[in-house]
Amino acid sequence: MFALVAATLFSGAFLLAIGTIAWMFALYHDKMVAALQFEPIPQNPPVYHIRIRRPRVAQPAPRPTRITHSRALAA
Repeated sequence: MFALVAATLFSGAFLLAIGTIAWMFALYHDKMVAALQFEPIPQNPPVYHIRIRRPRVAQPAPRPTRITHSRALAA
């Protein structure tokens, strides 16, 4: 008698598990197929083109050399 009750409970639990799996497969079939066929959008790293423009500073005109007395005497 114990074996019959145990077999019935085991069979009922097994059928309930199979039914749940089948029900979820039928319910989510479209989403599973979409997830398997999904191709992610390639993520290319952003490319930044930076152009730095600095106007060149004009070189100042050379200053006239002052002749000091020490230089004049040395020459």
